[in-house]
Amino acid sequence: ARTHMARRATDAGILAMECYFPQRYVPQTALEEADGCAGKYTVGLGQTALAFFDDREDIASVLLTACARLLERYGVPASAIGRLEVGTETLLDKSKSVKTTLMAQLFGAEHSDVEGVSSTNACYGGTAAL
Repeated sequence: ARTHMARRATDAGILAMECYFPQRYVPQTALEEADGCAGKYTVGLGQTALAFFDDREDIASVLLTACARLLERYGVPASAIGRLEVGTETLLDKSKSVKTTLMAQLFGAEHSDVEGVSSTNACYGGTAAL
């Protein structure tokens, strides 16, 4: 029997990832006290803090920060992006996708042919993007 080994792809898979965490947070112990459920978040879920965005940030600014950092840190030109997946629980105003806003602000009119989707179910959207 003749076997043929295909060459392994070199630029496939997750090559880089970026995260953004808000600076404001509520200690989970304070939330447990307010909710009357001592240990539920800290012991049960292993959380120490619940981060949140203030009035100076919105979903577009958060995602734009993460995308810009990713492209800058790894020297990726916008023209190399062919697909953009966004997993979020939040939309700007429910009239357009977050991906559309990111495309306009991050890539501009010269690079608008990027496939992708905004999924407003963050758990699924994040997994689908991976």
